[in-house]
Amino acid sequence: MSPRKKAVKPSVQLGAVVTDTGVQFGVYSETAEKIWVCLFDEQDVETGKIEMSKGDGHVWTVHVDGLTSGARYGLRADGPYDRAQGYYFDPNKLLVDPYARRIDRTFVRSPRLRLPRPESVDTAPVMPKAFVQGPYNTDKPKLTTERPNLIYELNVRPFSMRHPSVQGPLRGTVAALTTHRVLDHLKHIGVDVVELMPVAGWIDDGHLPSLGLTNVWGYNPVTYFAPDPRVMPRGPQELRALTELYREAGIRVVLDVVYNHTGEGDSDGPVLSMKGLDARTYYRHVEVDGQMHMVNDAGTGNTLQCDHPAVQDLVVDSLKYWVTEYGIAGFRFDLATILGRSMNGFSPDAKLLERIRTDKILKDCLLIAEPWDPGPGGYHVGRFGEPFMEWNDRYRDKVRRFWKGEASTLNGLATRLAGSADQFNHDGRKPSASVNFLAAHDGFTLADLVSYEDKHNQANGEDNRDGHSTNYSWNNGVEGPTDDPAILAARDRDIRALLATLFVSHGTPMLTAGDEFGRTQGGNNNAYAQDNEITWLDWENADGALVDYVASLSAFRRAHPALRSDDFLTGDRTGGLKDVMWLRPDGLEMSSRDWNEPDGSTLGMFLHEAGEIMLVWFNRKHEPVEVSLPAESGLTFEVKLVSAADTSIGIKSGHLTLPSRSVVILAAKAE
Repeated sequence: MSPRKKAVKPSVQLGAVVTDTGVQFGVYSETAEKIWVCLFDEQDVETGKIEMSKGDGHVWTVHVDGLTSGARYGLRADGPYDRAQGYYFDPNKLLVDPYARRIDRTFVRSPRLRLPRPESVDTAPVMPKAFVQGPYNTDKPKLTTERPNLIYELNVRPFSMRHPSVQGPLRGTVAALTTHRVLDHLKHIGVDVVELMPVAGWIDDGHLPSLGLTNVWGYNPVTYFAPDPRVMPRGPQELRALTELYREAGIRVVLDVVYNHTGEGDSDGPVLSMKGLDARTYYRHVEVDGQMHMVNDAGTGNTLQCDHPAVQDLVVDSLKYWVTEYGIAGFRFDLATILGRSMNGFSPDAKLLERIRTDKILKDCLLIAEPWDPGPGGYHVGRFGEPFMEWNDRYRDKVRRFWKGEASTLNGLATRLAGSADQFNHDGRKPSASVNFLAAHDGFTLADLVSYEDKHNQANGEDNRDGHSTNYSWNNGVEGPTDDPAILAARDRDIRALLATLFVSHGTPMLTAGDEFGRTQGGNNNAYAQDNEITWLDWENADGALVDYVASLSAFRRAHPALRSDDFLTGDRTGGLKDVMWLRPDGLEMSSRDWNEPDGSTLGMFLHEAGEIMLVWFNRKHEPVEVSLPAESGLTFEVKLVSAADTSIGIKSGHLTLPSRSVVILAAKAE
C-alpha cells in the first residue's frame, strides 16, 4: 500500500510510533519552515518524501498510512540558512530523528556532511537510516536505589575483543557480556553494578579518520535512544538479554550517558540531526558582535541547551526509554553539571535535574553524576544532592598522592577514608554518595599509575599534547615495561596497597574493567581513539592472583559492616569508644602536630562501627615499620588481611611489624 499523509492531533509522542493503520511521526522544531519524512527501501533508495505539518507547541506531525514496523526513514528540514546566526537548514542534508529508536548502520565521517548548503550535495548515501520500531515495552522494571557494593566500569569493545570465551562476531558486542565466563568473573570479584560506557549511536571525532583512528569510548553521541550497531549489531535484544541475565545474578546494569554535547561539533561540524532541525533550540548559543556562537562548555564544540523544555523532554524521555525498554537500572551522567547549567551557570536545583530526581520511573534508578565540566565554574563535586551519587576525583588524587610519597598527605588520606565529609556531609547525604575510585577510563590504568611517571600518548597523533599531565603517578624506578623482578614486585605491592585502601574507605568503590588483573595501556592516559590492543583487555596474560586478591577484598568488605557503614567517621564516641581514632605508629592518638608532620608515612584507622571493632594500618614507607596496638583493655587483635603478597605477620607483645608499602587489617574482640 502506498503511504499517504493524514492529519494528526498536535499532542503526539515524538519519534516514529506504530499505530493500528500506519506510523505516526512527530518532530520538534521552532524555526523550521518545512520538514519532510523520507522513506528508504532496503537498497537505500529514497522511495517517498512526505511533508509534515506544524501544529501547536512547535511539534511537526504526519501519519503515514500503510507503513509498518521495520520501515527505514530519515528527515529533511528547510528554513533559514545563516551559520553566523545559528541556522543550518539544508534540505540536502538527511537528518536522523532525535527520537529514532534504532539505526541501520554506524555513523561514518564524510566531507559531504559538513558542506555548505549552496553545494547542493545530498547526504543520504552516507547517513544511517532510522528503523520504525514496533510497539515497545512500557512496564516499569523492578528498580532499587540501594547503594552498590562495587561498581565496575566497562567498555564493551575493549572488554570483549580478546576474551577467550567470546568467539567471532560476538567480540566487541553487548552479547559477548552474556557468556558464562564473563558473568562468573564479575560474580567472583563481587560486582553488583556494571556501568557500561556509552552504547548510544556515536560518530568519530573529526580529526580521527585521517589518523587511521576511531573513537572507542563513545562519548560523541548523535542518537539518544538508538544503540550503536557497533556494539549491538543484532539489535536491541542484545541489551535486553544482558539486563535480564544480570538481574537474575544480582547485578544491575547502569548506562553511561552523554547529555552535554553531540557529535555535530561546532559551526563547522557535520549536520546530522538536531543541528539541521533547530540548532538554536537544541544547542546553547551566545551573541558576540551580532553573531550567534555555539557555547563550548563541554569542550567539544557545542553544548546541549538543557534549560530548554524540548531538550529536557528529550533527555527525560530517552532515559525512561532505556529503563522501560531495556531494563536499565540507572545512569552515570557524563559532565553532569551541564544538565544543571543555564546562561547564569550551574544550579543543583535546575529544572532538568529536578525532573530526573522526581520522575516516577527515574526516581527509583541509580543516578551517578560526573560533577564537573570544562566550562567556566564547572567544578561542583558534592553539590548534586540526593539521590545522586558523584564521582569523587579528590578521593582519587588524595589517595594517589599519599602512596606516591608526597609530603603532608596524612590529613587528606584520613578525610577520604572517613567518607569525604567535607564534600558530602550536608542535606542528609551519606558517604555512599561518594563514588571512590583510583582509576577510570579517563587517565592511567591502575597498573600504569605505578609504572609511568609521565603520559605516553604518541599513538593518539597529537604529539603527546592530549591527556592530563598531572597524574600523581610514579614508576618504581623504570619508565614502563621492565623484566626487573624487584621493580615488578614493587609495582605489584603498590597496586595491592592501593586496592586495599579503596575497599576500606567509606563510600562506594568503583573499579574499571581490567584493573583487577593489571591491565596496561602502555602509559596512554587518553586512549579514547585506540580501538586496538592498547585498550583491548589482555585476558590471556591476566594476573590471576591479583584477581583473587580483589575478590578477597570485595568479600571482606561485604562481610564487615564497619568497613561499609554509611555514616561519616567523626571521632565521636559510640558506646564508650570513638567511631574512629587515628593512630600514630606508637599506638597513641594523632595530635594536631602529627597531622601536619610533612614526613608522616604511617597511619592507623581504629574503627568502632556497626558493632565491630577493626584496625587498619597504612604504611607507605619502603621499609617495614613496627607499630603498637592501642592499649584498649579487654581487646585482643587478630590479623585478617595483609595487602603485601605472600606475607604473613603476627602480633608479639602488643606490637606488629607492618611490611613495606602495605595495608594491614586487624579485627578486635573482647577477651
